[in-house]
Amino acid sequence: MTSYNKIIIPLLSVFIFCIFWEWLVWINGWPNYKMASPSDLWPAFWKFRWLFLSYGWDTLWRTMVGLSLSVFVGVGFGIIMGFSKTMRIALYPLLVGFNAIPKATVVPVIALMFVGFHDMNTILIVIFISFFPIAVSISIGLSTLEPEYKDILLSLGATKFEIFYKIALPKTLPEFFGALKVSVTLAFIGTNLMEIIEPHGKGLGHLFDSGKISADYPLMFAVLIALAVLGIFLYYIVVLFENIFAGWAERN
Repeated sequence: MTSYNKIIIPLLSVFIFCIFWEWLVWINGWPNYKMASPSDLWPAFWKFRWLFLSYGWDTLWRTMVGLSLSVFVGVGFGIIMGFSKTMRIALYPLLVGFNAIPKATVVPVIALMFVGFHDMNTILIVIFISFFPIAVSISIGLSTLEPEYKDILLSLGATKFEIFYKIALPKTLPEFFGALKVSVTLAFIGTNLMEIIEPHGKGLGHLFDSGKISADYPLMFAVLIALAVLGIFLYYIVVLFENIFAGWAERN
């Protein structure tokens, strides 16, 4: 698929979605205090444009920091579980159990443990909510490495580090980037959970909460669209890095 089609097709799909959304609101006769339409969103964006810029940056940088740290945490757990069957058996139940806990219940606990450290609270919840897919993908990629490769390379004098760096690590890159695409969306969920449940005057979650309190539905939907745009932005950054480091795995 050409680069031109990779741009046009997503834009066309977004345009069709907006047309369908507008038609759905119009055909049902919903007022904007019940269901905002795309035509209601631009006035809300323009009215609160400086808040969107300021709060959007607060949400974006904390999400990016949390996601970056979750990569290190996830890769660390993945390497440990990928190379040690004992650690894999021991850690999997703990990680699955922790991931099964609704993060909305974890947010107040984190907020009480670190009262006043709002940025750190947000970054921590992002790490907790987004490292799991990365850890699982790295673990599976490393644990399924063919033992014949190891035996041949060891017999040729390669060290374990060279096997990891030249064979195991490149093999896990497709799985890693696939998991990272999932973690991007989870990271924004974590950021906004902290901003809404424990409001501290920052981020798009705080702006959404303000719209909810004032029953400003166009503002609330505008915040949701802004979050979607930021999520798409980070997603395509991940796609860019995937094309650079793991483009060889893509099949036409």
